[in-house]
Amino acid sequence: MLLHFLIASVGTLLARRYALQRDLLDHPGERRSHQVVTPRGGGIAIVAALLVAIVALATRDPSQRWLLGGFGIGLVLVAAIGMADDHRPLPASLRLAVHALAAAVLAISLQMASGNHWLAMLAFVSAIILTNVWNFMDGINGLAASQALLVAMALAWVLGGSWALLAGALAAACAGFLPFNFPRARIFLGDGGSGGIGFSIAGLGTVAVMHDSRAALWLLLPLSAFLVDAGLTLSMRTLEGERWWEAHTRHAYQVWARSKGHMSVTLLYASWTATTVAVMIVLRTTPVSLAVALCVVTYLAASVVWWRLERMESHLKTTGDK
Repeated sequence: MLLHFLIASVGTLLARRYALQRDLLDHPGERRSHQVVTPRGGGIAIVAALLVAIVALATRDPSQRWLLGGFGIGLVLVAAIGMADDHRPLPASLRLAVHALAAAVLAISLQMASGNHWLAMLAFVSAIILTNVWNFMDGINGLAASQALLVAMALAWVLGGSWALLAGALAAACAGFLPFNFPRARIFLGDGGSGGIGFSIAGLGTVAVMHDSRAALWLLLPLSAFLVDAGLTLSMRTLEGERWWEAHTRHAYQVWARSKGHMSVTLLYASWTATTVAVMIVLRTTPVSLAVALCVVTYLAASVVWWRLERMESHLKTTGDK
């Protein structure tokens, strides 16, 4: 864990130097939540730490070599297209096509390892969804990396063997990156980092389901904050005829940050997710019916919070217009 923490820390420093030299900078604007010019692309250090872990674990555990290899290839594809987009904006269709290819590689690897078609389909769908969800939700200081750290800790608890170690490596790498991104952001994750994190969580989560089908329900709890915010905001923008793939500041966390500030909102989201992780750890051996009930209650509560924040934003706009 210390090794991957250090890889991410040193890698983030190098990525920041590179971003400043290459003018890879995010400028403040109407579609951004930050107020100062900030370099991007630091999340590639987290990806690098994960790739080191994948190679080490594949060497140590030959029985998992093919599945780890498929995971690693998919991660490289997602991170590469994200880094290319960090350098020069690419069409959304091209990025999505590469995400689908990476998801297909992961799905094929899981199909070969488990022989389960449904699990392969889950891997494909979840990889595309979470890759983009983490990208959408990477908009304020520390949010995406802190949520990934907490979810990775939950995954490490659920998983076993090499995969628990890989989840721990993800958590350690996120911890190594966070001091550069929170409470004050000296560098952002960038599309390569945020996409790579989302893909990794999808892969680890699907492997957890392969080992224990009940994990699919319990892991929905720590993902609730991001899935509700991203899902409902995307649905709202689509219904209103907006281009959902374009940058914007309409997520609940962005609305909240305008009144509470980045640090408070990141800590509030972290408190929510840490609570769900604790509930998952304490109750995961209980009947599945309880997991279903808890998921329903959690997602309804999160949806109510999202709705209230959306109403608050609408009220502020109406007051401002008057």
